[in-house]
Amino acid sequence: MGDLFARSGAEKPGPAQRGRAPQTAMSRPIHISGYKRTARDFYATPDWVTEALLRHVQFRGRVWEPCCGAGAITTVMQRQGYDVTSTDIADHGFGAPGVDFLSCKTMPEGCRAIVTNPPYGAARSLEGQEKSAASMLCFVDHALRLAESVQGQAALLVRLQWIAGKRAAALMSAHPFAAAVALTRRIHWFDKHENTNISQHHHAWVVFDHGRPSGQPPALLFSD
Repeated sequence: MGDLFARSGAEKPGPAQRGRAPQTAMSRPIHISGYKRTARDFYATPDWVTEALLRHVQFRGRVWEPCCGAGAITTVMQRQGYDVTSTDIADHGFGAPGVDFLSCKTMPEGCRAIVTNPPYGAARSLEGQEKSAASMLCFVDHALRLAESVQGQAALLVRLQWIAGKRAAALMSAHPFAAAVALTRRIHWFDKHENTNISQHHHAWVVFDHGRPSGQPPALLFSD
């Protein structure tokens, strides 16, 4: 990699309860999954999520997966014929570890696209949510600037509601936003059998392409 990277019993409801949605054993606040977050926000992306992206989007040249984890996205892309450079800040036994994406100043040699599931960070409190949102914006901005440097592409997996945020919308509008591929079913990040919680978020791939015709509006696509 050379110098390309920086290492690094029920009661009758009272008046106050009438009109509220019924609470079930599975109900919980939307930002709380019921599980402890994994180290460095490592959640392997299910194969069908990447396959949904590749049904709609074709990438030019070699792809960089900068948060490769154990290789979930990379493996699917390689099965479909893509050459992929895989890196991660942590060592998950796959790709090149110790690569801090946010410290990278250039794309790896030959890469023309970034495809990844960015880390979201903590979201347990209001302060945590704000920090998580800021971190996500920073990550996306950095990815888009690197893609711009090679007039390439970027596809990032985000929560669907993230797209509607004012700062996210402003950031996306400042770059060649080509498409949103909305996932029509929710992602289960891990399987705990009967203890698996219902997923709380819808997700979408946001796709940017510096090769798209100027003035062409972005497409809204669906996974199924």
